[in-house]
Amino acid sequence: MTAAVTPTENRYERLPDEVRSRLNSRLQMISTPGDPPLPPPAIDSPPQAKPASVSLRNVSKTYPNGSRALVNVNLNIEKGDFLFVTGPSGSGKSTLLKLLYGQERPCSGEVVIGDQSLTRLRGNRLAMVRRRIGIVFQDYKLIPRRTVAENVAFVLWAQGYTRKEIHRRLWPTLKMVGLQDKAKCFPDQLSGGEQQRVSIARAVVGTPPLLLADEPTGNLDSENSLQVVKILKKLNSIGITVIVTTHNEHLVRLSNHPVVQLRNGYLRHLRH
Repeated sequence: MTAAVTPTENRYERLPDEVRSRLNSRLQMISTPGDPPLPPPAIDSPPQAKPASVSLRNVSKTYPNGSRALVNVNLNIEKGDFLFVTGPSGSGKSTLLKLLYGQERPCSGEVVIGDQSLTRLRGNRLAMVRRRIGIVFQDYKLIPRRTVAENVAFVLWAQGYTRKEIHRRLWPTLKMVGLQDKAKCFPDQLSGGEQQRVSIARAVVGTPPLLLADEPTGNLDSENSLQVVKILKKLNSIGITVIVTTHNEHLVRLSNHPVVQLRNGYLRHLRH
C-alpha cells in the first residue's frame, strides 16, 4: 500500500461543499466519520451492517423532455430483504435507484430510507445519508491510477479513518470478494468480472445497511455474472438490504428472491 491510504489529516472535511458532493457521488462514500469502532470482523467477511428498509410512496418521475420514467410507484422493502428489479432498457430501473440515493428527485411522492425521507434533503444532510448506501455500477467506475486496495480504501481515507481502521476493514472485504491476491494490481490488469468485484468491495467496505446494484452483470459473461450474484447474496446473508436491477432473466430464474418488474414506468410484482 502507498501513502494514498494512510491519512495524516482529514483532508475531505476541508474541501468546499460542492467538491465534497461530487466526491461523494464519484467515490460512493458509504461510511460516516466518527462512527464508533466495530468489533473485529471474521476473516472472510466485513463487519455486519444494520439493515435498512426502503419505501417509495406514490412516486412519479417525468423528465423535462416529457419522458415518464416512473408512474405512481409504490414499493416497500423490509430490512434485510433481497429484491430483483427487472425490465427492458429504458423502463425506469436506473431512475428508481437514482431516486434511492438522491441523484434524482421525484416529481411527486416520497422516497424513504430507514426512517429518513429524502424528499427535502440537500447538501451535507443528503451526503450523510449517501454514506450509508453502497452503490455498484455496470461500468465499475474505478479510479484508473489506483490499485485495487487503494480503490477500495480511498473512500475510508477521504473520511479521515485511521490507517489501522482502514486495514481492519480492507483486507477481510477483499478476501470476501476473492481479490486479496490482486490488491496491488491496477484496474486495467483485471478482467471485467474482477473489476466488478472491486466495485462491490468498495461499495461495502464501510458496511452500509443498503446496497444498490445497477445492472452489475450487464458487461459480464454467465460465469462471472453468477459469481457476482453469489457475492451479493452473501452480503445479504450478513445483514445488508440488497436491491439489484437486471435484464438478465436467467439470473432471476435461478434465484428465489422477490422480483418486481418495471415497464413503461409502471411497477408490478412478479414474485413475492
